[in-house]
Amino acid sequence: MLERFKVPEEDRVYVRRDAMQAATETVFKASGLSDEDARLSTDVLMLSDMRGCETHGVSNMLRHYVEWYDDGTVTATPNVRITRESDATANMDGGMGLGLHVGPKAMELAIEKADKFGMGSVTVHNTSHLGMLAYHSMMAMEQDMIGVTVIAGNPMSMTPTFGAELRLATNPWAYAVPAEKMPPFVFDVATTQVAGNKLSLAKRIGSPLEDHWIAGPDGAPMLNNPQLPDDRNDYLMLPMGGTREQGSHKGYGFAAVAEILSQIMSGTGAAFLNPGSMSFWFCAYKIEAFTEVAKFKSDMDEFLQALVDTPPAPGHDRVLYAGLSEHEETQLREKEGIPYHREVIDWFRSLSDARNLGIELG
Repeated sequence: MLERFKVPEEDRVYVRRDAMQAATETVFKASGLSDEDARLSTDVLMLSDMRGCETHGVSNMLRHYVEWYDDGTVTATPNVRITRESDATANMDGGMGLGLHVGPKAMELAIEKADKFGMGSVTVHNTSHLGMLAYHSMMAMEQDMIGVTVIAGNPMSMTPTFGAELRLATNPWAYAVPAEKMPPFVFDVATTQVAGNKLSLAKRIGSPLEDHWIAGPDGAPMLNNPQLPDDRNDYLMLPMGGTREQGSHKGYGFAAVAEILSQIMSGTGAAFLNPGSMSFWFCAYKIEAFTEVAKFKSDMDEFLQALVDTPPAPGHDRVLYAGLSEHEETQLREKEGIPYHREVIDWFRSLSDARNLGIELG
């Protein structure tokens, strides 16, 4: 994660993983989730925090989930069911449950199908926020498969290239690929210039934005390191690339494909025409169905090592690949704890006192 999004040293409160795990599970259970769904939802958030993806972890998202349970936006005990199925595919109704515990069930089904038929693909409709996509793709990776996760839906945040009105969400993609000795390749990105949750994170720590990350209401890119406007109606997020000259048509195109694979293929229809909708697409590819697993992992090691061994350009220390820095961050946080903003700890204390949850985070 870019330095600008990290919690300032003076505002950091380090919390051990097990302590935050217990606190977060308590919050989910208090919102009506079963023990298993509370554990599963917490696992998704904790993996985000451990890998340094605070935008999709406890800091940014848990308070929103609590609000959604309180106002009925999501259902704590959804009726998740399969609405259409073939040997290698399925479409699931998420029962308007939170994607953090609906999504893993869908990926488990994709993995099960892939184990039998080489590939498994599952769409999910009538659901809500999925959390960090990499979590779900990594589920397949742990089974010697390549995992792919794609989502689309509301809220609308992105304007198309040359556009001046919201038509797409951040519509991210995530791939997870196993290796043998090297840290796995895990690529998880939004199709906007910057992930939506990073904007709220930048707002919390007072960090300015880069040029061409967002546009004004007229669609013109904002320049000169703008601050995020307070009113959500005062800016539009731009596709990856920012402008057509810098390749924004590519980000726009990938966002459109995400819309097709998840929203439209699940039967929901385009998100901007169906307010409140969100859909997912999961796919698992069994490596053994294509080549020997040992050879694949050995080839991945050689490939990833070659990337790391690439001579760095002036001003840079080394070359990275997707998933390497997150792997290193996880090892560091296992030792030192997770650096949360003190405001997050204050929120936990306030919620605990208001609902008599007995949460202790030091």
